[in-house]
Amino acid sequence: MDYRHLRVTLGSILLLIFAVLSASAQDATAELEALKKSAPKVYLDCGECDIEYIKNEISFVNYVRDRKEAQVHILVTTQHTGSGGREYTLTFLGQNEFSGIDDLVRYFSKQSDTQDDIRKGLVRSLKQGLAGYAARTPIASRLIVRAEEEARSADIRDRWDSWVFNIGGEGRFNGEESSLRNNFGFNLTANRITADWKLRIGFSSHFDKDSFTYDGEEIKSSQENYSADGLLVKSLGDHWSAGLSFAAASSTYDNTRRRFTIAPAVEFNLFPYAESTRRQLRFLYRLQWENVRYQEATIYDRTRESLWSESLSITLDLKEKWGSISTSLSGSHYFHDLKFNRINLFGFIQLNLIKGLNAHIIGGGSRIHDQLGLVKGDASLEEILLRRRQLATTYNYFVMAGLSYTFGSIYTNVVNPRFGRAGGQGMTIRID
Repeated sequence: MDYRHLRVTLGSILLLIFAVLSASAQDATAELEALKKSAPKVYLDCGECDIEYIKNEISFVNYVRDRKEAQVHILVTTQHTGSGGREYTLTFLGQNEFSGIDDLVRYFSKQSDTQDDIRKGLVRSLKQGLAGYAARTPIASRLIVRAEEEARSADIRDRWDSWVFNIGGEGRFNGEESSLRNNFGFNLTANRITADWKLRIGFSSHFDKDSFTYDGEEIKSSQENYSADGLLVKSLGDHWSAGLSFAAASSTYDNTRRRFTIAPAVEFNLFPYAESTRRQLRFLYRLQWENVRYQEATIYDRTRESLWSESLSITLDLKEKWGSISTSLSGSHYFHDLKFNRINLFGFIQLNLIKGLNAHIIGGGSRIHDQLGLVKGDASLEEILLRRRQLATTYNYFVMAGLSYTFGSIYTNVVNPRFGRAGGQGMTIRID
């Protein structure tokens, strides 16, 4: 037998099989790539999501960086739950070929969830919402739907009766040869939130101590703040709620040795509270009584007083495909003399103007005529520079604005983690 001829024949057969398998694999890959080109184009509008992880886990859609190029705009909004976790509302908005095909999925995280738990839960919820859109495209032939067996569980009894507690503290120490700065803080909160009631109680303290050496002389300065507060709210339907708040505080900055306030309030929301992650227009009226004892005599020669006041605030929160708006306007005055009043305005606007062009502006300010607790006498240079004492003013304000324009490829499917997300060092720590 000619074994050499046999080896050549077997080698030719193996090469032929390998060539056939390679051609089949290439055809399958080419088919899959062709299918992916027809997959839904998705714009993920989520500032708190791990975008790279989502792209790796959900590969049956095409991610685009411009919302107008998308067939599905996913708007992710959040709000805190009573247990300390978060409610994620995923709103799927159909555009272009999918116009009018909308959906909504909610995901709830627990306070004990890690970041990995949360991103896995979001991916699961995103898959649920995207499956219906992918099913309308040719890539549906590659999708597999699997239902996990539901675990049977007995009725769960909450031994904490919806109460959630949190206790924490922090300290910060930094210095150099000529200065030393120390900050200490402590906080404690207890919350019980149900569909009908909201109860929150908290305590916090903060202490700052600074030391500077100048021309051989040591200069020390400190500031102390303590506060305790509580809030009780009753739900009165889809649009109304009523509540009572109270607080006790002491602050060297505010010249307050002891301040106690109690305030009943009522609120009306033009939109149902169930839609609060997407839109709110709330009107809150508050009637307040306060009893205050000052650390030093005020500019009105008072060391203590009892005061009545009222306030009204209007808050608008919207988050849509075109951007988001969050703004509030509030006003208050004391009853004993209407000239003691204050008006506050705050606003944040983020707009998707045209393709690739985005703008944002954030600002706020106050018209101040109610500084009843100002210390009599002039402030020292130390108190002014280190902001250890409240100073007289009739207004304050701040404004920040920005504009950005992005252009180029509309697709953002590829994830490349090499050298970190920014293409540089993996972590940067900055201490000011």
